[in-house]
Amino acid sequence: MSKLLPLLVAGTGLSEPDIIRIVSNAPLRYKSYRIPKRRGGNRTISQPARELKVLQRILTEEFLSKLPVHQSATAYRAGTSIKHNALAHALNGPILKFDFANFFPSIGARDWTVYCEREGLMLEARDIWISSNIFFHRWSRQGRLSLAIGAPSSPCLSNVLMNEFDEKIANAVASDQVTYTRYADDLAFSAKRTGYLNQVEKILRRTIKEIKFPNLTLNESKTILATKKYKRFVTGLTLTNDGKVSLGRERKRKIRAALKHYADDRLNIHEQAKLAGLISFAHDVERDFVLRMERTYGSELLQALKLVRLPSTRGGGGGGVEFDSDVSDASDPDDDF
Repeated sequence: MSKLLPLLVAGTGLSEPDIIRIVSNAPLRYKSYRIPKRRGGNRTISQPARELKVLQRILTEEFLSKLPVHQSATAYRAGTSIKHNALAHALNGPILKFDFANFFPSIGARDWTVYCEREGLMLEARDIWISSNIFFHRWSRQGRLSLAIGAPSSPCLSNVLMNEFDEKIANAVASDQVTYTRYADDLAFSAKRTGYLNQVEKILRRTIKEIKFPNLTLNESKTILATKKYKRFVTGLTLTNDGKVSLGRERKRKIRAALKHYADDRLNIHEQAKLAGLISFAHDVERDFVLRMERTYGSELLQALKLVRLPSTRGGGGGGVEFDSDVSDASDPDDDF
């Protein structure tokens, strides 16, 4: 008997035949578009159709969220953020960072099938078919099923399927007193001294080779070793030499400039909304900086920013300040600043 259909029927109010009708061609119910990356190239975003998004959210909340995720996975989990990811390394010294290439698209329906069979989650092949069609996107009618950047279920499912990898890596490096975290496709290793990190890359490559599901590949151009002699960044945040996490000098400069333009009524509504989001982000990361801005510009001005709402239709208009991607998209795990 199916475990998933009752969840979907209860969550949507639809009949089983109606759900099966949606599921049958769900991997093709996406609209894809590209957005530029800060460092060049494009990222493909694939948004599922509204009815499919509902099914994805139901299964994420009622099913995926109950599956184990390793504590080293700091993205897409309640109570964690890029600040928590950075804080794990704040008291250490050197940091060694790696990045997976095409992380979400490299995770496919076959990986989910293997996981289900290994963990004994589902006994019915029908449930594996239903969940695979709901969770994975097919780029063409003959293409493989893979995770889509833009589907609400993809982040949680990626953490679930990376549980074995995270556990193996964390256990292997712990013997060398190395701290490991993974924020989506960004892997960070830190230790008190550089020598403790000597075996990390070997362990990482060996584990990638041993674990066939998912089939991961490192982005060779993004391997970075940073020490206290230079700026240390983890998922876009600066680690200070006194063991704290900071927004970084350049980001704070841009916030100050944007606030000045806002005070002079030189930001359009979209720039105001971006600034409001960034102030909220800054409050979580470095509250003292936001308090200083309140003393400079007045608490009333920052309170007014919280009330900014975008209009229902897209607007234009020039603004007085340019928001680079490191300001307007502060939590993008693909970008280190």
